[in-house]
Amino acid sequence: MTIYTGGCQCGAIRFRVEGELRDSSICHCRMCQKAFGAYYAPLVSTRGADLSWTRGTVKKFQSSNFGHRGFCGDCGTPLTYEAPDGVAIAAGAFDDPAALPPTVQFGVEGKIGFVDHLHELPERLTEEDVEEAPFILDIVSYQHPDHDTTTWPAEKRP
Repeated sequence: MTIYTGGCQCGAIRFRVEGELRDSSICHCRMCQKAFGAYYAPLVSTRGADLSWTRGTVKKFQSSNFGHRGFCGDCGTPLTYEAPDGVAIAAGAFDDPAALPPTVQFGVEGKIGFVDHLHELPERLTEEDVEEAPFILDIVSYQHPDHDTTTWPAEKRP
């Protein structure tokens, strides 16, 4: 059986999904744009698989008469879209999001025109900004690692 793990940015919320995940999508509807603070929301349906929360409790916002949006109450990471047909997890919350490429786009009536051209933009590595933003050389990430941990945070933060 395939096992997927993931969680929020700060590590207060962790999850585990056992089973095959076949429905990975991108939603362009305005509600998803606002919920993710992005041009679209990448989501992975857990229908037919066993989802369990292994650390913490997801906080929820009722975004419509049918839907709830789950998020981490500590760091704000968007985590779920919950509707009568099941629970979808934010693709970026998985420890290995590359393992779950999207197969369909929903809510295309809300798609922002330039989204189809993002791949045409110039690309830069993070280090290429060091001259204008020298602090990037000294960044220490407090983000939870992309794997389960016994406890978190590992040490006190400033």
